[in-house]
Amino acid sequence: MRLDVLAVLAGLLLPLAFAPFGYGLLAVISLMLLFVAWRNADPAAAFRRGYWFGLGQYGFGISWIFISLHDYGGASPVTAVLLTSLLVAFLALYPAAVGWFARSRFRSGSAMIQLVWLFPATWVLMEWVRGWFLTGLPWLLVGYTQTDTPLRGIAPVFGTFGVSLATAMLAGLFVAAWFARGWIRRFVLAGILSILGLSAGLDRIQWTEPAGEPFRVAVLQGNIPQNTKWLPEAQQATIQMYVNLTRDHYGARLIVWPETAIPAFYQNIEAAVVPELEAEARQHGSDLMIGVPYFDRATESYFNAVAVLGHQRGFYFKRHLVPFGEYLPLRPLLGFMLDLLDIPLSDFSAGSDRQSAVRAAGYPVAITICYEDIFGQEALAGLPEAAYLVNVTNDAWFGDSIAPHQHWQMARMRAIEAGRYMVRSTNTGVSGIIASDGSAVGIAPMFQKTAIEATVTPMQGATPYTRFGDWLVLSMLLAIFLAVARHARPGRPAR
Repeated sequence: MRLDVLAVLAGLLLPLAFAPFGYGLLAVISLMLLFVAWRNADPAAAFRRGYWFGLGQYGFGISWIFISLHDYGGASPVTAVLLTSLLVAFLALYPAAVGWFARSRFRSGSAMIQLVWLFPATWVLMEWVRGWFLTGLPWLLVGYTQTDTPLRGIAPVFGTFGVSLATAMLAGLFVAAWFARGWIRRFVLAGILSILGLSAGLDRIQWTEPAGEPFRVAVLQGNIPQNTKWLPEAQQATIQMYVNLTRDHYGARLIVWPETAIPAFYQNIEAAVVPELEAEARQHGSDLMIGVPYFDRATESYFNAVAVLGHQRGFYFKRHLVPFGEYLPLRPLLGFMLDLLDIPLSDFSAGSDRQSAVRAAGYPVAITICYEDIFGQEALAGLPEAAYLVNVTNDAWFGDSIAPHQHWQMARMRAIEAGRYMVRSTNTGVSGIIASDGSAVGIAPMFQKTAIEATVTPMQGATPYTRFGDWLVLSMLLAIFLAVARHARPGRPAR
């Protein structure tokens, strides 16, 4: 029972390693406690303790789902609690599966191998599965906790999952060092120093280089209340507010509006708003990126889009949609959800994976909308040709919770992985500009109508992660499992 309680506490500890708290070391400590709980457990106990850990991790870490469902999704308090609890209960199955798999399939061999190799590798494998299974939700990946530590140096090579693996291996090594004796302990300590040294060394490598002179970028943050955003009577005032903010920042080579900043279809404002705005932008040497819904009359499809206006018009259509927010998966089975939630424009179509590159401020750019930037592999679309990254989102859905800060941290990791600056415009925050090393060049205060300007340097070149994506770390996981399998057989106790 003490180990069960330890697992719950370890799970509650992990979200404190993420933004806005930012205690990255707690990620290592949290996994250390979980590995101790798993160390001598039978498969059933390992599953149970992993599940308790997951309830703590997600019950705290994604508690903001209640705000999205109740405050802005139209669900009653009871329905919002129920749906949030169901999601937490489902996500907790992932760490539970890690414990069961590691303690049932590979129980023989050295306990050191389990702590240092098997537990970390299985943990990261389940993180990867969580990133795509049932459309994927790669939120609270352990690797994101290390954006401000030397372990971030692994990200341009192995991506966020590689950072997760290094973090989990450090946790296993520290536990192993506690129980080991003699030369084995010295060997374990050498492993810890090797990971830290390798990370610090990689963190000093400049994988990309400037592709041209820096240019000024303006990021707009409208702070439009979510409960009034789509009211027809507020539409004109919203558009005029963004136009006025834009005019205040002409001269910046790029001006970026948030996701669906215009609460109307592009076709509805194409004649009345676009020509004048585009002419002004050209006159002042600026390009505009505007979040706006788009209706394709030919296919009668709706898209969540970014329109680029100025010297060269273009569009980007969102490819990875939010289930239950932008579309309803398994509509015949889950159609009742439409009666529980009241989310506007919840029937978008996904954009093509083969969209033409968009150019703005004189360079090709890789654009993501909303939570597309939490999918590391998918965010590589357009790279290495793109000179910088842009993300537009509407994190007003999360209210004043920990979610916008978690999302900002994930955007920072995308910049690190790609070795590119990221321009990020949101409705309520966190808006800002991120340098290629993940540091913040400028951040707008949250929940204020404002705009900030900062300098972006276009970059060229490719990090190893840009070239190979998650395949490098997946190959490493495969090698680990094959090596462990040679020293372990199911059903025999660990030594």
